Amino acid sequence: MRQSQLFTRTRKDAPKDEVAKNAQLLIRAGFIHKEMAGVYSFLPLGLRVLNKIANIIREEMNAIGGQEILMTALQEPEIWKKTGRWDDAVVDNWFKTELSEGTFLGLGHSHEEPLVRIMTQYVSSYKDFPKAVYQIQTKFRRELRAKSGILRGREFLMKDMYSFVRDQKELDEFHERAAKAYVKIFTRTGIGERTFRTFASGGSFSKFSDEFQMLCDAGEDTIYLHREKKVGVNREVYNDDVLSELGLKKGDLEEVKAIEIGNIFKLGTRFSEPLGLTFKDDTGNDQLVLMGCYGIGVGRVMGSIVEALGDEKGLVWPKEVAPFAVHLISITGGNADVEKEADRVYEMLQENDIEVLYDDRDVRAGEKFADGDLIGIPTRLIVSEKTVSAGGVELSQRSNGKGTLVSESDILERLQNDK
Repeated sequence: MRQSQLFTRTRKDAPKDEVAKNAQLLIRAGFIHKEMAGVYSFLPLGLRVLNKIANIIREEMNAIGGQEILMTALQEPEIWKKTGRWDDAVVDNWFKTELSEGTFLGLGHSHEEPLVRIMTQYVSSYKDFPKAVYQIQTKFRRELRAKSGILRGREFLMKDMYSFVRDQKELDEFHERAAKAYVKIFTRTGIGERTFRTFASGGSFSKFSDEFQMLCDAGEDTIYLHREKKVGVNREVYNDDVLSELGLKKGDLEEVKAIEIGNIFKLGTRFSEPLGLTFKDDTGNDQLVLMGCYGIGVGRVMGSIVEALGDEKGLVWPKEVAPFAVHLISITGGNADVEKEADRVYEMLQENDIEVLYDDRDVRAGEKFADGDLIGIPTRLIVSEKTVSAGGVELSQRSNGKGTLVSESDILERLQNDK
C-alpha cells in the first residue's frame, strides 16, 4: 500500500470527549473512527489489525477442535424467555426493538440459547460428542459506561465458543485445553507476559470462572497476583476460604490493576435443561448435555495491546498483529535517484510477499517520521540520499528507534530473521 493512496490519515488531536488512551491513539493514527459513545468504525489500518487478531484466535480455536459458524444478530424473545434471560431484570444490557406489527426483536449480546436450539437438531447420541462450536461475530450490549474506547463498546466483535460434552470429566478436560489455547493467543498477540489466568466468580454457573487479566494501570479490575505461579484472584472472590482452597497465601500476593481480555466458564446444564438438549447414553437413557463457554473480545484485545504497549509517540504493534510488517519511508529531498531506489525496494518487498506500507507522500521528513511513530509498524526502512550513497537502507525498530545501515543484498534476510 502506498501511503499517498491510503484512505485514512493521521491527525494531531483526538476528540475532546475521548478519554481512553487506546481510542485517543487509534483515532489519531487513523485506525478507527468514532461514531458515537461506545461505537467505532474500523478503518483500513485498524481492520487489518482486527483481522489479524481474529485469525490468531481462529487458528488456536481450530487447533483444539473448534468448528466455526456464524449465527444471526437478530434474536426472537421466545427462546430467551425459556431461560429467563429476556427479562431486563435478569440481563440489563439488551438492545431491543418493537416492530410495526407489535412483536419484539433483540440484538444478540451472547449466543448460548440460539446455539443450543441449533444443537437439538443435530445431536442425539453419546456418539455425537464432544463438540465445540465458535463464531467471530458482532455483539451488542447497552453499556452504561462507554468511556473506555474499544475496551468496552456497545457494538463490538467477539469470539464466543461453546463446548458440548457428555460428563463432568470431559467438561473439565476441554476447559483446560481452552485455557492453554488462550495462553497461546495472548502470547502470539504480544501481551502474554503481562496476562494472567485469574480465578473469578462463576456466577450462577459454577463456583469459579477463569478470567485472563492483562496487567494495566488503566484496568477496571483489581486482582491479587502471584507472579511466580502466574495466577491471580479477582477481588470479587478474594477471601481466606478461597485462598486456602487455591493454596495461596496473602503475603505472596500483589494487588494490581488489570483489564479482563478473555474468560471461560463451565456452564453445566444451565442452558441444556430449560431448552431440552439431551442425548441417549450407551444404555439408551436420556442425559442432559453439559456445556462450557469461552469468550474473547477481539477489539478488546486490540485496545489492550494499545493500552499496554503504546507510548508518548504513538502505537507500538507486536509483529504478528501489526497492520504491515514494514514501513518504508522515502526521504527524497527532490532527488529522483532516491525516489527510484525507494520504488525499487517497494517492488522487491512486494515480490517477496512482505507486507509494506510505503510512505511516498510529498511531505517533510519530520512529518513522515512522526506519522511513522504514531502508526507504530514494528520495522522501518528508510531510503534517503545518505543511504543511497552508502549502498543500502536504514533499518530500525519502532520499539527502540535504533537504526542500522543494511546493504541492499541483506534487506530480505534481515527482515525474514526479524519475523
